[in-house]
Amino acid sequence: MKPLAGKVAVVTGASRGVGRGISLALAEKGATIYVTGRTFGEKTAALGGTVTGTAAEVDRRGGKGIAVQVDHADDKQVEALFEQVSREQGRLDLLVNNAISIPVELTQPGGFWEKPVSNWEMIDVGVRSNYIAAWHAAQIMVSQKSGLIVALSGYVGVTYTYSVIFGTCKSATDRMARDMAIELKPHNVASLSLWQGFTYTERAQRNLGTVPGAESQLHSAVGSSVEFPGRVIAALAEDPDTMKRTGGTFISAELAMEYGITDIDGRVIPSLRHIRGAPIWTPV
Repeated sequence: MKPLAGKVAVVTGASRGVGRGISLALAEKGATIYVTGRTFGEKTAALGGTVTGTAAEVDRRGGKGIAVQVDHADDKQVEALFEQVSREQGRLDLLVNNAISIPVELTQPGGFWEKPVSNWEMIDVGVRSNYIAAWHAAQIMVSQKSGLIVALSGYVGVTYTYSVIFGTCKSATDRMARDMAIELKPHNVASLSLWQGFTYTERAQRNLGTVPGAESQLHSAVGSSVEFPGRVIAALAEDPDTMKRTGGTFISAELAMEYGITDIDGRVIPSLRHIRGAPIWTPV
């Protein structure tokens, strides 16, 4: 039997990119995965990818994929998602808060005063959306006295990257995961955040040819596949001692080394702690 058989996960923002990669890595361990995103059915987004496509690939990888069209800016849609999970599965073992709104201006040059105020959408879908999803997930997990909530973050939590709002978003993500852990710990529910380095998402690969400096960033970051973070999350979900990590912020590459995990091509992804900074929060 696969190690995550019988386990139920929700991965937000999973039509493409890191969310899709996480879903596929969890699928290989046998999990049932609710994949969420706005793009449903035929590929209509410029970067391609749909939640239905991800769910189908989850099935092919050995898991069970359930596609749910969700705009994480809409609280009612998020509420309906978790009602569906509770009704159909009666449990929830893992929530991966990956969804974030990325405006086109993020990687463009210019000060914050030169970019649209609407870039605040990264806070709405990226911080607030994390809170709303975790609020619903915690009600299921606390009741069953088990569960893991993972928030996706990055070195940008302590090192300037791209924009003021992006740094604010990821710093808040780390702190929120930590404080949730304090309140969830008595109920045997873990909460933590993970830092990614450069990841070969569809958007990142497009940026390599269009954003000044992107090539040099890739050279220093030694980018990973979109499935690498999922391999780390799967190991956390399997680990019977994950509660000892609750409240901490962790560099995915460092956890991968602890768990003996490589990327899909066998590479060991390096930590960039010495270049880009160290996490602030340790386990509670």
